[in-house]
Amino acid sequence: MLKLSLQFALLFLLAGCASSKKIKFDDYIFQTKTEKGAYINSYDKALKLWDVPYTEENIQTDFGIAHIIVAGPKNGKNLVLLHGMDASSTMWYPNIKALAKTHRVYAIDFLMEPGKSTLTTKALSSEEIVIWYNQIFTYYKLKNFDIVAASRGGWTATLLATQKENSIDKIVLLSPAQTFKSIDKMRKTTSALLLKLFPNEKRFTKTLNTFATHPENINPAYKRQFYLANKYAKSNSNMLNMRPFSDDELKSIQNPVLVLIGDHDVINSDESLKRAQKYLVNSKTKIIKDAGHFLSTDQPKVVNEAVTDFLNDKKPTSNL
Repeated sequence: MLKLSLQFALLFLLAGCASSKKIKFDDYIFQTKTEKGAYINSYDKALKLWDVPYTEENIQTDFGIAHIIVAGPKNGKNLVLLHGMDASSTMWYPNIKALAKTHRVYAIDFLMEPGKSTLTTKALSSEEIVIWYNQIFTYYKLKNFDIVAASRGGWTATLLATQKENSIDKIVLLSPAQTFKSIDKMRKTTSALLLKLFPNEKRFTKTLNTFATHPENINPAYKRQFYLANKYAKSNSNMLNMRPFSDDELKSIQNPVLVLIGDHDVINSDESLKRAQKYLVNSKTKIIKDAGHFLSTDQPKVVNEAVTDFLNDKKPTSNL
């Protein structure tokens, strides 16, 4: 496992180095203005998949511009969405109608990954990531708000929840990466790293088949955006700093937490759920059948029902 972890780290670093040699203008994520323009165009097309009214907002933070997509009733309970790695906030298109029915939604683009947020400083530490998100929460005066977070976003949501001072209420983690344990099937996830290092359509298709049980469910407009994120964007070394949380850190989280993973997930396994059940004092867990890491596209109806029931207290979700 150590050898595989070192290979994982090396590939990320090589990808970052390969990208940095081609940088043509001052941008943390993209190499050229043309490539950034192509990506933003694909982002805008994917965002049109949101079948609810929304607004796009940019706010200034100490680390750069934060881009937030806001939707849902103004009098609804506040809900923050944290997307998966390289996925951007547009990834929530299969879920946004269900989530925005009762909640005021704030989908935040992470500023060290492809999206519309813009980093203007050096790469952020975990402590600075917490500060950045809290500046956004303060700007919108978010109190007692819920979080739904996927993959890398799930790790970030857990990080935020471990802070002594936070205003988070309920948390939903969709196959959170590096949160309860290290990546479960490291060899299978190598396809994603090779895609980052040597991007092409064939490796992209292989990666989707590895992470999703139903890649055919992914809308072509979003699929194009996700491909360009992998093709053009500089690799993010932040993944290397993500480690599973300690027993004590998990025990410190008193919030109600729902953890969902797919039965064919390459990132998590039953061991992840067992650790969540053991150390999160107020947790519920559920395995989503016929789903991989990409829960929200593999089984959107089942996921939406589980998430909204949990957030709205309609019925309990049993531990497995």
